[in-house]
Parts: sequence; structure tokens; C-alpha cells
Amino acid sequence: MPIPRTYSFTRYLSAKKSVDDRALNRYVWQSLVAALPRSTPEQPLHILEVGAGLGAMVERLVAGNMLTHATYTAIDMEPTLIAEARRRLPQWAAAQGLQVHQDSQEQLHVQWPGQDIRVAAEAIDLRRFVTREQGQRTWDLLIAQAFLDLVDVPTTLPALVSLLRPGGLLYCPITFDGGTVFQPQSDPEFDVAIEACYHQTMDQRLVAGTPSGDSCTGRHLFAHLQAAGAEVLAAGSSDWVVFAGPDGYAADEAYFLHCIIHTMHTALTGHPRLEPGRLAAWMAQRHAQVEQGTLVYIAHQLDVLGRVSAPMQP
Repeated sequence: MPIPRTYSFTRYLSAKKSVDDRALNRYVWQSLVAALPRSTPEQPLHILEVGAGLGAMVERLVAGNMLTHATYTAIDMEPTLIAEARRRLPQWAAAQGLQVHQDSQEQLHVQWPGQDIRVAAEAIDLRRFVTREQGQRTWDLLIAQAFLDLVDVPTTLPALVSLLRPGGLLYCPITFDGGTVFQPQSDPEFDVAIEACYHQTMDQRLVAGTPSGDSCTGRHLFAHLQAAGAEVLAAGSSDWVVFAGPDGYAADEAYFLHCIIHTMHTALTGHPRLEPGRLAAWMAQRHAQVEQGTLVYIAHQLDVLGRVSAPMQP
């Protein structure tokens, strides 16, 4: 596809779904399945997802028959994404042959023999949500996909853990862990500089004056979870690997690649270590390789499943 003139974050998230589907670590996924407590109509599973985006994880869990009776709270700070999730999820559920009831604008009720799931989607900042809910509600499972590498983990993770019941699970898939690779090599020395500088922008990212990123969040998550009072049950790689097959890139993944290149260009523009003309030429070449179907993109990530320690029995 040609280089987009404008970029849509909603379309990017939609295009990313097929990439994530391939990347998710099956061992960690099966470990999550095994660790989930049994749910009943009287005791449904309570799930919270932060940074829920368009609701792709809801679709995965329902389609994978992982949920029988559950209440699912999906939050994201972007109202446009939550509005799109509310629009898309009923359509997706109906297309799967599920019985769909719109209890309210915020809550969707999905049913199928043996399944009864209520999904509430809300646009709210995580800090406000934690302040509102801390001490009021707890969840059995908290999902944070492609989220922790965008925040200050030492301060954010304890707040997330505080929302879990004793013995609750924390599933953190697609957590970036310090690897960005483009093939074929363009200029080996400059390729290395691009990767290093891009990761540096993650490490130095500030949002409202607060540190908000770590290019090696995945590997650091082991120590962070321990410090927050949780143990690691399972972990494994979940690398994005995107390349063109005989019929080109799968689904909308050419658009996904253009978005990645555009995001990197935006982050690196003005970087003191990168000569502007050389940077612009490098980015233009990578966009052209997407159009030609020759670009291979790999990002190293980890999936991590943790569990909050239960109190000692007397």
C-alpha cells in the first residue's frame, strides 16, 4: 500500500490485532487458563483490563471459550477508543452468533449456552480509576497488554496490584523488551544508531512531567512484580514478526508497518545524534520497502503472568 497521508490510531490498533494474535506466547496463555479460578453464575470471574483500546482482548477471551461467567471492566483514557470499542464489540459478538444485549451505553451483555459475560467499557484515566476504586472493589484478573512499557512501572504496578484480590492474577502480554529490528539492513551503522536513539526516547519519555517508559520493561518486570508483592507464574517471548508472504502482508499489516515507521520518525525528529537529512532518507527507504513488500520488522517483547501473594493461613 502507498504511504498514508494521515494516520489513525484506531486503525493502527485494529491492524495490530493480527500481529498480536501471532505474537502472544501460548505457554503463558495456557498458564493463565490453568490459573484462572472456576466461575459460576453465583461467583462470576471479575476481570479488569487497563489500556483496553478497541476491546481486542475481550474478543480473544470470549472466542477462546476462556470465560463462562464473568464481569469484564475495560478502561482506557482515550474516549474515542472506548466509543469505538462500544460500537465494535456488539457487532463482533453478533457475528459470532452470540446473544447480545445492550444493558446500557456503557455495558454489554453477551450470552451463549454456558457463557454469560457482562462487559463495561469506560473512558477514564488510570489514576482517577485507582483512586475511585481502591478499597471499594477487587478483581480476580487484571490485564495490561502493551501497557506497562508506556508508564512508570515502579509507581504504577503497586497501584494495579492493590486492585487485585489476594491470590489475584496479573497478565501482562506484549510488554516491550529492548529489541527493534528492520531487515534488510539499510546502513548497518545507522541502523544501530536508529535503534539506540529510539529506545532512548522511550527511556526519557515524560508525560505531564512524570517518567513514562522503559525500553526494557519486559526483563525488568520480574523484579518489579516481586517488589509489588507478586510472584511470576509464567513468562515467555511474544515478538512481533511482520513480513510479506506470497500474497503480500497479512490483513492490514502494511498499514501497521507504515504507522511504526511514522511513530519512530516523529520520536526521532530533532534527535541530536541523528543528522536530519540522513534520518529522513532512512525513513523514506523503509516506507518504500513496505510498498515493495520487502520490509521485515521484528520487535522483542515478553508476556508475563504474575500472582499476588495470598495471606498466610493461621
